[in-house]
Amino acid sequence: MSTYVVTGGSAGIGLAIARRLGRDGHEVVLAARDPERLAAAAESLRAEHTAVRTAALDVRDPDAVTSLFEELPAVDGLVNNAAGNFACPTVDLSPGGFKAVVEISLYGCFHASQALARRLIREGRPGAIVNIVATYAWTGAPGVAHSAAAKGGMLAFTKSVAREWGPHGIRVNALAPGFVPTESATANILSDDDARQRMLDMIPLGRFAEAEEMADATAHLLGAPYTTGAVLTVDGGRSLGVSMHARADSPRPAQAGTGGR
Repeated sequence: MSTYVVTGGSAGIGLAIARRLGRDGHEVVLAARDPERLAAAAESLRAEHTAVRTAALDVRDPDAVTSLFEELPAVDGLVNNAAGNFACPTVDLSPGGFKAVVEISLYGCFHASQALARRLIREGRPGAIVNIVATYAWTGAPGVAHSAAAKGGMLAFTKSVAREWGPHGIRVNALAPGFVPTESATANILSDDDARQRMLDMIPLGRFAEAEEMADATAHLLGAPYTTGAVLTVDGGRSLGVSMHARADSPRPAQAGTGGR
């Protein structure tokens, strides 16, 4: 059994990742800021017989992050999923808003990754890190320049430390998820049926992603012994761009867990 820290692990993709790791027989450490949501998430995992610890943690605090990784009895890997985001035209974006998103996503990734790597290198043990990024880290997107800057930084960080820590047996990869209609994401993006359809029209597979699919991909990266510095895109083809041809005669959407229709 390995022990994995999952930041932003109390809901959404983070919780789905923790659930998958638990089902694989691993111990998970849920790290997030809200103690009540952490407790509820941990209870749901324990009901499935997952060994789980919780840490009320702000990843922007390097001392708190270091303490977590030093105080755990054992730790083998990390999923950097903590993020802050909101849609805002860049001309209206406040310095504080930009800073907050970058500090949660990019600085948080740095703090946690560094703390884990220091311990693993000191103990002479291998490990694995998966950083949750976004396709707009390289495509860009209007209204999310702050998050794109942070995720782009995470992507560069992933590749840099994959080279630096590889000789120590520490693998570092990134996952770029498709749109998962979580409660918060739905409220921010899918404001009405038209918005939902417009977004679906951008996805060749014709449906939104499921959190469990992101969890499966993360588990794969954590366990892939000869993969490091890679970015796995799981977005239904969204980042390929919008076709100039109409989709009126397209087949029905591919179902989750299948190869197509």
